[in-house]
Amino acid sequence: MQEDSYTLITNTKKHTHALEHLLFEEKKPKMATTSTSTGDIKKTKSVEVKKKLNVLIVDDDTVIRKLHENIIKSIGGISQTAKNGEEAVNIHRDGNASFDLILMDKEMPERDGLSATKKLREMKVTSMIIGVTTLADNEEERKAFMEAGLNHCLAKPLSKAKILPLINNLMDA
Repeated sequence: MQEDSYTLITNTKKHTHALEHLLFEEKKPKMATTSTSTGDIKKTKSVEVKKKLNVLIVDDDTVIRKLHENIIKSIGGISQTAKNGEEAVNIHRDGNASFDLILMDKEMPERDGLSATKKLREMKVTSMIIGVTTLADNEEERKAFMEAGLNHCLAKPLSKAKILPLINNLMDA
C-alpha cells in the first residue's frame, strides 16, 4: 500500500509551521516515510512497514524442519532451526536469541519438547510456543505438553492454513 502526502512548510522568525494532508483509515499500518523536497513543498511517500516474523523451528526430523521452514518463508517470515530441545535451550542461553514464535516438536532426542518448553519458560522466554506433535489428538499428552508452557498445540503435519490464524493474531498483538 502506498499513499502520497504533501507537506507545505512555511518559515516564520523562530517557528516552522507544517500543514499536512493526512489520509485516515480505520486501522492505519505503521508507516515509514521517504521525502523529496522541491522549494517549499515536500512530497512524502509513505510505505507500509511490516515486522518480519522470526521463528525458531525445533524438530529432530529433517523433512518436518524443511516443511516448516517453507511454510514460514511462504508467508514472508525468517527461521532458524534446532534439531532438539537442548539446541533450542542453548540458542536462548547464549543470549542472542529473540523469536516471535517457536514451533516445538514433542518427541526428540537429548531434550524433548516438553522439557525444553519448561526450561525456556523458566528462562523467562516470552515467545509464543506452539507444540507440533503427532500426539496432539491424545488428550493426556496434549494436556501435559500445554502445562509445560505452550501457547497452542497443533497436530502434524503443520500447514499454512493451520498456523496462519495464530501468526496473524501474534503479529497484530
